[in-house]
Amino acid sequence: MSKLTSSLLSVLIILLFSGCNQNSVFTVKVSDYGLKPGTGENAIPSIIKAVNECKKHPASLLLFEKGRYDFRIDSTHRRTYYESNTTNDTPKNLAILLEKCNGLTLDGMNSEFVFHGSIQPITVDNSDKITIQNVNIDWDIPMTAQARIIATSAINIDIEIDTKQFPYEITEGKLFFKGENWKARPTGFMEYEANTHRIATGTGDEGCIRGDWSKFSAEELKPGTVRLNGSFTLTPAVGNYLILRHSKRDHAGIFIQESSNVTLENVNVYHTAGLGILSQFTRNLTYRNVKVIPNSAKNRYVSGHDDGFHISNCAGKITISECEFGGLMDDPINVHGTSVRVIEKMNEHQLKCRFMHEQSTGMTWGHPNDTIGFIEHKSMQTISKGSVRSFEKLTAEEFIVGFSNPVPRSLVVGDALENLSWSPAVTIQNCRFESCRARGILISTPRKVLVDKNEFESSGSAILIAGDANGWYESGAVNDVTITNNIFKDGCMTSMYQFCEAIISIYPIVPEIDSLKPFHHNITIENNTFNAFDYPVLYALSADGVQFNKNRIIRSSQFKPFHYRKHCLTFEACLNAEVKGNQFEGDVLSKDIKLVKMDKRQLNSDLKEVNEYRN
Repeated sequence: MSKLTSSLLSVLIILLFSGCNQNSVFTVKVSDYGLKPGTGENAIPSIIKAVNECKKHPASLLLFEKGRYDFRIDSTHRRTYYESNTTNDTPKNLAILLEKCNGLTLDGMNSEFVFHGSIQPITVDNSDKITIQNVNIDWDIPMTAQARIIATSAINIDIEIDTKQFPYEITEGKLFFKGENWKARPTGFMEYEANTHRIATGTGDEGCIRGDWSKFSAEELKPGTVRLNGSFTLTPAVGNYLILRHSKRDHAGIFIQESSNVTLENVNVYHTAGLGILSQFTRNLTYRNVKVIPNSAKNRYVSGHDDGFHISNCAGKITISECEFGGLMDDPINVHGTSVRVIEKMNEHQLKCRFMHEQSTGMTWGHPNDTIGFIEHKSMQTISKGSVRSFEKLTAEEFIVGFSNPVPRSLVVGDALENLSWSPAVTIQNCRFESCRARGILISTPRKVLVDKNEFESSGSAILIAGDANGWYESGAVNDVTITNNIFKDGCMTSMYQFCEAIISIYPIVPEIDSLKPFHHNITIENNTFNAFDYPVLYALSADGVQFNKNRIIRSSQFKPFHYRKHCLTFEACLNAEVKGNQFEGDVLSKDIKLVKMDKRQLNSDLKEVNEYRN
C-alpha cells in the first residue's frame, strides 16, 4: 500500500469515527439493573428502570444479554388502554412499556421473552423512531389449548393432553384449562391435520365438532387422557389435533398506539393473549422478517390467539416484507379504519356518534383538522367530506365531533362517518401465509396498496377486500390496489368463513346496491398463479375498474370441490371490468364469467363464455 493510499485511508477512518461520535447511541444494558437471563425472576421491575434511563437520551439502545427472561403480572404496572378489535377489559397488564420514548432501539439479542397469564408483552405509546428487534415472544402455558385426538365415536371423543403445557382439571363433569391465576372452559374448537399443520379441510367455521357444547361432559380416563361425552353430529379425525379456545382476546402481543416511525425486525411471535401485533392511530410502520407462527420446538399448532398484524386507523406508509404467518385463530393481516354511527344531529356543526362494535370503543377517533367522510349507510356512498374542529369523549362508546363547516343536510341519524386522514398506503411483499383460521389479507384503505410476490395457503379466501358501516364497522373503500406476482396454492379456500366467496373476494357490505355507483375502485389482479381445486377464483361485488389479466389458473386435484359458487370469475354490480390474457392449465373446472346485476357492455373480455344474471 502506498503512503498516499495509507494516509487517505487513515483520514477516512478518522472521519467515520468522528461522524459516529457526533451521532452516538447511548447503550443501556438491562443487566446493569440487576436483570440476568435464566433466573426465572420477574423481569418487569428491572426493565422499568432501564427504560426510564433510555428516556434521558435522544438515541438509546436497550440491550438484553441473550437468554430467557420471564414476565409475570405486576399489579403496579397496569394501564387503561382501549385497543381496537379487543375485549375492553381494563386495566391492561403490561410487561414492557415504551411510552414517550424517542429514538429507542430494543434489541433482545434473540432472547426468549416468556410470559405468564393474560399480559401484554410490549406496548409502544406516544413514541417516535422506535425499533424492536431480535425478540422471541412465547408463553409456557398458552391461552389456547391443544390436544391430540386418539379415538372418536358418535357419543365420545378421546383426547390426549400435554399436561405441562396445557394443565387442566375436570370439575362437576366439565373440562377446564388452568394457568397462573386463571381457569377457563373451552368455548370453540378447530381441527388441525397432524402432518400438514393445515386446518382440516371442510371444517373451518362449520366446526369440527357439532352439537351443544354446554351439554357435553368430560371424564378423565387417566392422567393426560380425557373423554368428551355428548352427541356429536361431526367428529374430528383420529391423529389430528383439536384446538380448544378458552380465553378472551384481552391483550395484544405488541400494542402500538399514537406513535410514528416504528420498525419491527427479526421478531418471532409464537403466542399472544389476543391480537398479535396491533397498531392504531400510528404513522409509518415497517415490519421486516416478523413471524407469527406456532413454536414448532414445542409441537404447537396454534400461534396468535387472533389476527397476526391488525392495523387500525393508521396513516403514512405501512411496509410488510419477508413475514410469515401460521396457526392463527383469525386473519394474518387486517388493515382498516373504524366507521362510527351518527346517533344525533346536535346542530349544523356537531354530531353525536357511537362506536358500534363492542371490541372497538374508547379510542380518540377524531383529531383537529382530520378529514372525515360522511357516509349514507344503505348505499355506502360518501355524501361529502368535512374537517374536524373538535372531539369530545362522552363515554367509552359515545362522543361528539365538531366540524369546521356545516354537516350535510342529507346526513341522517343512522348514517356513518369514517376518518380518511387515518388511512395508510400499504405494501405487502415476499410474505408467506400458511394455514390460519379465516382469510389471509384483509384490506380496507383508500390509499395505494401493493400485494406482491407473496405465497398464500390460507384456509379461507387469500385476500378479502371488504368495508362496511353496518356490521363490523371496518371502513375503507379502496381506490388503488395492485395484486401481482403472487402464488395462491391449493390450500386456499379449503373451508368456508364469512365473506369467502372465492380465492380473492371483493365483498363490501352494501345494503342497497346501485350498480352505477360502485363502492370500490381500481383493483388490478395480474401475473399471479392460482392453483385452484374448486370453481371460484375471483368474486367482485360493487367495484369499478377490476382488471383480471395475464394470470395462470392451474387445476389442482388435491382437494374435493365444495363451494356453492360454480363459476371461475363472478362480477356483481360492477363497472368497467376487464378479463384478458389469462392462461388456463389442466382440467380447470370453469373458465367462464358470471355477471350479476350489470350490463355485459361493462365487461371487456377475451373469454367466450359469459353468463348474465339480472336478478
